[in-house]
Amino acid sequence: MPFDGLVLAAVRQELEVKFSGARIEKIYQPEREELALVLHQPGLRQRLLLSAHARDARVHLTATSKENPVSAPLFCMVLRKHLEGGRILAFEQPGLERVLIIKIESRDELGRSAEKHLVCEIMGKHSNIILLNPDSGVILDGIRRYSHSVSRYREVLPGRDYLPPPAQGKLNPLALDEEKFRQICLDAPLETTLPNLLQKRLEGLSPVTCREIVHRANLPLDFLLDQSGDYDLRALWQALCTIIIPARKGEFEPCLHTGKKGDHLDFAALELSHTGKPCKHGGMNVLLDFFFTERCQQQKFSVQKNTVFSLLNKEISRLVKKVSIYTGSMDETAGADQLRLYGELLTANLYRLEKGLPEALLENYYDSTSPLVAVPLDPQLTPLENSRVYFKKYVKAKNTRVAVELRLDLAKEELSYLEGIKTALEQADSPAELDEIRQELTEQSYLKTPVPRPGTKKNKKKERHIPKPHSFRSSDDFAIFVGKNNKQNDYLTLKMAAQDDLWLHTKDIHGAHVIIRVEGREIPARTLEEASVLAAFFSKGRGSTKVAVDYTQVKHVHKPKGARPGMVIYEHQKTIMAAPDEEKVEILRTPELVQNDAQ
Repeated sequence: MPFDGLVLAAVRQELEVKFSGARIEKIYQPEREELALVLHQPGLRQRLLLSAHARDARVHLTATSKENPVSAPLFCMVLRKHLEGGRILAFEQPGLERVLIIKIESRDELGRSAEKHLVCEIMGKHSNIILLNPDSGVILDGIRRYSHSVSRYREVLPGRDYLPPPAQGKLNPLALDEEKFRQICLDAPLETTLPNLLQKRLEGLSPVTCREIVHRANLPLDFLLDQSGDYDLRALWQALCTIIIPARKGEFEPCLHTGKKGDHLDFAALELSHTGKPCKHGGMNVLLDFFFTERCQQQKFSVQKNTVFSLLNKEISRLVKKVSIYTGSMDETAGADQLRLYGELLTANLYRLEKGLPEALLENYYDSTSPLVAVPLDPQLTPLENSRVYFKKYVKAKNTRVAVELRLDLAKEELSYLEGIKTALEQADSPAELDEIRQELTEQSYLKTPVPRPGTKKNKKKERHIPKPHSFRSSDDFAIFVGKNNKQNDYLTLKMAAQDDLWLHTKDIHGAHVIIRVEGREIPARTLEEASVLAAFFSKGRGSTKVAVDYTQVKHVHKPKGARPGMVIYEHQKTIMAAPDEEKVEILRTPELVQNDAQ
C-alpha cells in the first residue's frame, strides 16, 4: 500500500485542476486524526479527506460521509475559525516529499484578508496536519500536538515556530539528470540491490515503485549494484524516465490492483506490471477512495466481529464450566439407588439387628441369587435410624439428580446453540451477515439493545429485514441456496423452500441449511454431490477431508415449538459423504440468484 510521493503528486495534480479557487464550505473532524473539508466550486461540491492516522495517513477526495461527534474537537473549531469560507489559492508539494501544503485565503477577526497554510505531513506514525501562519511561520495548531519530550527535533504546539519534517538526504527524481543519477549509483555500496538503491537515494518512491522501475529495466529484482554494468545502469535510467518524465508533466497512470474476489489489494500512481495482478484504472482520488473505504469497512467489520467473538467465547467458557460442574454432581448422585437398597434391606431386617454394629451383612432379596450385601452402619444410631438416614440421603440424591439432569440438558443445549453461532461467525464475511448474527444475539438477550446516540431521531417504523441466503447454480442447472447463519437458515428452510425441494445438512455437526430447488425435476447425482460439497464447506467440518451430509425433502423437516433459531428436526434422511472444496464452491457461486428469489 505505497502512499508515496508519486501518489501524492497524482492527488495534488487532480486537486489543482478541480479545486484551485474553491471555497471551503464546511470543516468536520469525524475521527481523532481525520478531517473532512467540504469544497465548493460552481456546479461541484466534494469532500477532501485529510488523515494523520499512523497507518492510513493520506489525502484524497472522498464520497463517503462519516458521522460527526456531537461536539466538535478543539482542532476542528480552530480550523473553522480560520478557514471556513476561505478560498483555496493552491495545492503545493515540495518535490516528491509526502507533504501537501494547502494555501488558503481567508479573513481574520477584523475582516482583513489573510493567508493560512494547512500542511498535511504523511509520515507514517509521525504524520500530522498543521495549521500555520505563513507570514510569521508560527503554528496556530496541530491535529497531533507534542513537545520536545516526544520529539527532540521539533515541537508542534500553538505559538511555536514551524519546522518542516527532517530532511532524509534524498534527491528529487523530478530534478534528476542521467549524469547525477549515475553519480548516486557510483557512490552507493556495491552490495546494494537496485530497488534499495532507488528507494534510499530518491525521494517519493516506495519500495513497490522501485521494484517496478527495476522490472521495467528488464533486470532481476534482487540484482546487485556490483553486478551492474554500463548497459544495466543505462537501462535503469531509461526505466526511471518512463515514470519521472510523465510526472513532470502531471501525467500519471493510477491503478488499483484487485484480488480474485474483487477485493482491493494495492494502489499506485503508475502501472505495476511486475506484480502480475489484475487492476482497474481511474482517477487517483477515486481509486484511493475505493481502496480506503473498503479498508475502513473491513477494519470496522473485523473489530465488530472480534467483539462478538469475545462475547461468545466468554459465554461458551461459562457454559463449559457449568456442564463440568453438573456432570460432577451427576457422578456424585450416581449411587442413589444403592442408598435406597441399603435403606430397604435395613428396614426388612430390623428384627435381626442391634445398635452398635459397624456393618450388617444382609441378603439382597431383589436379586434372584440373594447375594450378601455389606451395609455400612453408624454404631451410634439404631438400625431404624440408620435406615432412615439412608432413605433421607436417597431422596436428597434423587431430587438433586433430577434437578441437575434438567440443568445439564439445558446447559448442553445452550452450549450447542452458541457453538453453532460461533461457527456461523467464523464463516461470516460481510457486514450484513454479521448484523444478522448480532440481531439474533440481541433477540436472545446475549447482547444489549443499542441505545440511540443523543440527538438522533428514532425511527417509528423499522424496516423488516429479509435474510438473503447465498445462491449457487449446479452443473445441471439447478438452483442451490445456502443459509450461513440461523437467520438465513430459518428463512431458507421455513419460508423460501418448497415442500418437495431437497434439504441438506451436515450430520451431527453445526452447519448451513442447503436447499436444492427441484421444480418438478429429478435431481441428478452430480447436483446432489455438489450440494453436499456446499453443505460440508459451510459447516464446522470445513477443515476435514470428508464430512457426512444428511439429505431429505423439506416436508420432512420441522421446527419444534419454542426451539431456538436455526434448530430443526428431520426424518426419512439419507447420508452422503462429501469433501469440502473451496474451488468448487467458487465455481458454483451465482450471487444474483438470491436477490430475485428472496423478494
